[in-house]
Amino acid sequence: MARAARITAHGGPEVIEWVDMDVPAPGPGEVRFRSTAVGLNFIDTYHRRGIYPVALPSGLGLEAAGVVEAVGEGAGFEVGQRVATFGPALGAYATERNVAASSLFAIPDDIDDATAAAGLLKGCTTEFLVERCARVQPGWDVLVHAAAGGVGLLLVQWLKHTGARVIGTVSTEAKADAARAAGADEIILYSQEAVAPRVRELTGGAGVRVTFDGVGMATWEASLDSTGRRGMIVNYGNADAPVGGVDLGILARKGSLFNTRPTLFDYYATPEERAAGSDYVWDMFRQGIIAVTVGQTYALEDAAQAHIDLEGRRTTGSTVLTV
Repeated sequence: MARAARITAHGGPEVIEWVDMDVPAPGPGEVRFRSTAVGLNFIDTYHRRGIYPVALPSGLGLEAAGVVEAVGEGAGFEVGQRVATFGPALGAYATERNVAASSLFAIPDDIDDATAAAGLLKGCTTEFLVERCARVQPGWDVLVHAAAGGVGLLLVQWLKHTGARVIGTVSTEAKADAARAAGADEIILYSQEAVAPRVRELTGGAGVRVTFDGVGMATWEASLDSTGRRGMIVNYGNADAPVGGVDLGILARKGSLFNTRPTLFDYYATPEERAAGSDYVWDMFRQGIIAVTVGQTYALEDAAQAHIDLEGRRTTGSTVLTV
C-alpha cells in the first residue's frame, strides 16, 4: 500500500491531504517507482495554489529519486536500477507510483539519491537558463535575485564557472554568507538597501547584461532598472507573484531590453535534449563545479510545513522530503 499526497482544491498548504492507494502492475512503457527522496520546488506551490492550474483531484510534486520496483513492456529499465525524474507528470509526493519510463533519468553510481532528488530539476533549470536561454559569456555582469535559494545557489556557482561577475540579492546576513560561499562577487541585502541603485553603482552605471529573476512581481521594477541597455531579464519563476499586465513599451524605455519567461520542459523537449542536458548536469555535480546545498529536510508527510517555510522564505538552499 502506497501513501500519496492529493489536492482536491487549490489553496494554501492545508489543502494537501494524504491517501492510501494500491499501485497496479506497470503498463507498457511504465515502471513502478519507489521513492527514496523527494525534491521540493517552488513550482509545487504554484500547482497547489492554482497559479499553474492542474486538473483536480491531483497529486503534487515533480522531482524525486528512487528505485525501479517493476517494469512494463518496453520500459527500457531494470528492476533495482536507481532513477530520478522531474516530471512532467505530477505525483512525486508519494512512496510508490507508476511513472512513464520516458520521464526517468538513470542516476550515475557516483551521484547519491539526495543530490539527485534535490538537484536534478534545479540543476537542469540552471543549465538551460545559463547555457541555452541567456547564453552568458565570460566577463558579463549578471544579477541573481534570491541568490541563496535552491536554484539561486546553483545559478551563482554555474555562472562563476562561465566567468561571469555575479551580483546576488538576499534578505539576511546568513543568506548572504551562503551566496558568497557559492561564489557571488557582490551581495545586496534588499531588506537594507534598494537593489537597482546599488547594481548601477557596482557596474559603473551600465547595469547588468542579464538578470535572473525567480521572484516575480516584487522584483520586476528592480529587474527593469538593474538591467543595462540591450540586456535580458529572464523571469523563470513566481516566488512572490506572476508578473502580469506588462507594457512592452517599458522594455524600450529601459534600454531596448529583452524579456523571456522560459520553462524547463520547452528546453528539455526531446530525448536528445534531455540526455545532453542531464549528462551535462551530472558531470557538473561530479566535478564539484556545482554542489546542491540541502538546507533542510522534512518527512514526506510534513510537506505542508515545508511549503509554509518555503513560501515564508525561511529556507536556504534546497529542501528534501525523506521517505
